[in-house]
Order: sequence, then C-alpha cells, then structure tokens
Amino acid sequence: MAVFGAALLFPAAGQAPAPAFRAPRTPFGQPNLMGIWQAMSSAHYNLEPHAASLGVPAGVGVIVDPPDGKIPYTPQALAQRNANFKNRATADPHGKCYKPGTPHIIYLPFPFQIIQSPAQITILSEYVHNARTLFLNRSSHWPPDSVELWNGDSVAKWDGDTLVTDVANFGGQAWLDRAGNFTSEQLKVVERFTLLDADTIRYEATLTDPKTYTRPWTLRVLLYRHKEPNFRILEYECQAYGEDSLKEPRLPVVQ
Repeated sequence: MAVFGAALLFPAAGQAPAPAFRAPRTPFGQPNLMGIWQAMSSAHYNLEPHAASLGVPAGVGVIVDPPDGKIPYTPQALAQRNANFKNRATADPHGKCYKPGTPHIIYLPFPFQIIQSPAQITILSEYVHNARTLFLNRSSHWPPDSVELWNGDSVAKWDGDTLVTDVANFGGQAWLDRAGNFTSEQLKVVERFTLLDADTIRYEATLTDPKTYTRPWTLRVLLYRHKEPNFRILEYECQAYGEDSLKEPRLPVVQ
C-alpha cells in the first residue's frame, strides 16, 4: 500500500521531460508562421482593463509593462486621450474606414493571413483589404520625413525562432483602439512574433513615443490559427460611419 501511494505521489519520476517545441520550417529555412490567424480578445475596444458597456465586451487589458496595465501618457496626451474617448463616436478613424495602423492591425476582430518569402513577409488583413510588408532584405528605414504611413515602414529580422520587426515612419493619425488611445508621428514600434506551438503565436509590441508617452510600454496578445475547413480571408468592405457604433443611443423624450 505504501509503495502504491508513493507511485501516486511521484508518477513522472521515471519519465523523460517533454521535448521543447521547435517551430516548423519553411522550404527556405525560416520558422513557418504562414496561415490565417486572429486575436481573440477585447484589445480592439480598449487596451487597458475595462468593464463591459454598450457594444464593448469587458476585458482585463493586454498591457504587460507597466505592471499596472495603464498606458504611461504625458499629462497633455492623457487629456487628449480622454477627449478622444468622449468624442469617439465621430472621431475614431476606424469608423471612417481608415487603416488601423500598427500594432492595431494585429488585434482587430478580423482574421489576417501571414505569407512568407525569403525576402519579405506579408500580413494581409481581412479588414479593408489592408496589407503590411515586413522587409527582411533591408536593414534601415526610409529617411525621416520622406514618407508617412498608416502602418509604418517595417524592417524585420529573425532572432532565433522569433520574428522581430522594427516599425517607424508613422503619420500619427491612427488610434490604438476604439477607446481613443493614440500615438503621434514620433511613434516607433518593436514587434515580436513567437510561435508557442503549432497553432499559437505570442505577439508583443513595445511602443516608444516621447511626444505622447513618458516611457516605452509593451502589450501582449495571443494569436490563434484558424483551422476550420476551407477557412479563408473574405473580401470585406467597410462602410464609413456604418461600422459598429460606440455612440450611446438617445432615449426617447417622454412628454
């Protein structure tokens, strides 16, 4: 009986540890991230912790640094964020069908497809046919002020099995979510895509913007592979001001 009890307490004593996951490779040797992926969180509505409200699911937030889960705005930028939130029904670029920008394109409530080649990686979002190109064959960005892009200019490299992307040359028009969190044209983003298993990518983005934030900060979301039979990116068309509205309904006046 004592021997049986000891076996229950130490069932794995004679078992070898499970081998560490190693990402499968493409025919040209890169970790294979190809497929259709989607974030399953409420980050699109608000990156910070938030309660449920009209049209908005509750969320615990996706900011992992600072530890309090809050974006470290300067006082002036925080006032602007609060004004954005108040006027979000009409001021949100998403409601006007503009590009979501980086990193917002990753955690939209829409799937996106990753396509790899030796020289570049393309992220094709279902939302407004939006595409990003991550250049593996460049080591520097376009000259400052030569171009301003909604999604930024992305220069990428591999750090072991992690894809690291440095993004700059932003126009500063995009919001980070539907709650009015925003950036400026001084934004720089470092993204990290790491395949945790065959069907899950850990995505991290560190944002630096001295005009808007008091320090760099980092968000993290998980991306899940779509495995449904025949699942594909659809031809989604956006109708300006016809997207999911966050405007509170006006109650009827009782005479």
